[in-house]
Amino acid sequence: MRKAIVLHSVVPVRGEAKETAGQETQLVFAETCTIVEEKDRWMRVKNDADGQEGWVDSKMITEMSETEWQIMKEAQQGIKARVKMPMAYAVSMNNGQTIPLTAGTFLPEYKDGQFTILGVSFRIDPSMVAEQPMELTEENMLNTIRFFLNIPYLWGGKNAMGMDCSGFTQTVHALFGHHLLRNASEQVQQGQEVKSLTEAQIGDLAFFDHEDGKISHVGLLLDKDRIVHCSGRVKVEKIDEKGIFSVERGNVYTHHLATIRRY
Repeated sequence: MRKAIVLHSVVPVRGEAKETAGQETQLVFAETCTIVEEKDRWMRVKNDADGQEGWVDSKMITEMSETEWQIMKEAQQGIKARVKMPMAYAVSMNNGQTIPLTAGTFLPEYKDGQFTILGVSFRIDPSMVAEQPMELTEENMLNTIRFFLNIPYLWGGKNAMGMDCSGFTQTVHALFGHHLLRNASEQVQQGQEVKSLTEAQIGDLAFFDHEDGKISHVGLLLDKDRIVHCSGRVKVEKIDEKGIFSVERGNVYTHHLATIRRY
């Protein structure tokens, strides 16, 4: 079993083994993956965190030895310090170069503004880091969400320069210690059902479907009347038992509410 790690800020994961193929998801710095298949300069990989598969350019990931994989595996099982702001910068103590890190990025062996990955130490502003999962309180959630507003929609994206709806919810919930799968159709299978909006709490996820009943969208509830979701951009809109009511789209319902889940 061959293992690899991402040492770039963000790596696109494509549906086919070619540069022009559509992006299905992304891998971010310090995420590890299993190499499933190899084709020319492309590798089909499976994200160890959420199980998503796709093709990456082989030069954008770094294969690990068995020893390095065991070190990373152990680090992933410990306290998961993560970047909590949409963007932060880490500085290599090896060569002084900087690397931008997006929200939700895992920081192995983090302590007092320093983390280490594959033997290389980095410095990072401690104010940019959640040293352990944050408590899901209204104050913490609102303070987190405000920095994500207006991030543009990007299919398969899960970083500060572009996110899709489930990339947004996965990233935010990771900061609160919740391990969500990648897509809305998978996230709806997790957690506990909330019977109605009147019982909703901040942090609950609302899921929306098409006429065929298939889940197609997800957003994060702020209360029984407001939802923050990524549709065009990350934004706050009104919601009721029917669905999302968009003022900016001309006072119309844009998404049909299917169910609510709590994690």
